[in-house]
Amino acid sequence: MLRSAAFASGHELHLLQGGGQYFPALTSAVDAAQHEVRLETYIFHFDVQGIQVAEALERAALRGVAVYLVMDGVGTPDVPLDWQHRWNASGVRWHQYAPLGYLGLFIPGRWRRMHRKLCVVDGESAFCGGINILDDLLDPNHGPLRVARLDYAVRVRGPLVAQCRQAMVQFWARLEAKLQIERLHWREVRRNWPALAWLPKPAALPLVETPIAGSFAALVLRDNVRNRTRIERAYLKAIGEARSAIVLANAYFLPGARLRRALKHAVRRGVRVQVVVQGQYEYFMQYHASRPVLSELVLAGVEVYEYTPGFLHAKVAVVDTIWATVGSSNLDPLSLLLAREANVVVHDVDFAQQLDTALCAVIQTSTRRWDLVADAKRPWHQRVRDRLAFGLMRVLLFFSGSRY
Repeated sequence: MLRSAAFASGHELHLLQGGGQYFPALTSAVDAAQHEVRLETYIFHFDVQGIQVAEALERAALRGVAVYLVMDGVGTPDVPLDWQHRWNASGVRWHQYAPLGYLGLFIPGRWRRMHRKLCVVDGESAFCGGINILDDLLDPNHGPLRVARLDYAVRVRGPLVAQCRQAMVQFWARLEAKLQIERLHWREVRRNWPALAWLPKPAALPLVETPIAGSFAALVLRDNVRNRTRIERAYLKAIGEARSAIVLANAYFLPGARLRRALKHAVRRGVRVQVVVQGQYEYFMQYHASRPVLSELVLAGVEVYEYTPGFLHAKVAVVDTIWATVGSSNLDPLSLLLAREANVVVHDVDFAQQLDTALCAVIQTSTRRWDLVADAKRPWHQRVRDRLAFGLMRVLLFFSGSRY
């Protein structure tokens, strides 16, 4: 696979699997911060791990570090009062992004969530992935878990850290402006207006005829303004250029027509396509609506594996053991059409091989392969339920004004 001219070299990349690796690295980086910490997360749960991160942010603010925290208002509907007071007293600046409010589920515009998980420390290192501020052995809806959640993140040093910080700075500025407008502090809004300019639209990732070498990486964002299809197009490009192998692990895997076609075409070219999906029931819509799509892909030659020991939350992929991505974006309508997401895309043999080795181990030891015969033998009412869920998903997309 060839390198895109839009990718920058000179990155140091560290793959982190699960909270056991992620949280020590994150809190250590925050404790070492000298100037600034910026953190965005969908869920900030005040369990043992969450409190450790909350305390690290508090310590940083108390020693004079500028600390900015954004939590999604659906993923994190409540912040305990004692932590509100502690953060405010220490100087941690924080926002809950777009709380749902009454009847919010019935307003399609409110479905656009802040789902990315990013952290930038001193503008020198960044964390990006699928891991929320949430203990691996706890689920907000299902309670304590028997097996740790499977998820990944990447720690990065290099040029894309500045891009990541710029995106976070501008997002914070817009949240502040919205707050000032709500409070009618128009003078503050006018003063901060220059910071609200749109991010420059990224280049279209043209290919150059140069073999990949070294740690090339790029930050790929999705929002509802100028980056609506960036992550999907990154996947489509990588899948379309695959020559030998594609391995995907996606917690909520419900790809649209373009991604399904790309995967089928890859199989017809002789590419081995393996997809690891959620094997345990977590959410009704994601579990049932995906099953007709999975059957369609298996029929086309895609190998689908259900992760069985616990909950899968990963959003990662490897192509030809040279292209890889780690991030927050699922391959489903919520992520690709509605949410703010962030992925790091990497062209690097060592990193891609490391992730590929981890995923192959998961497939070999912790999955069951999707069986079309067994699926067809399920009771008719289960298959009808799957079709109804898929149809309901299409109806909801219609009301959201999105095509998928």
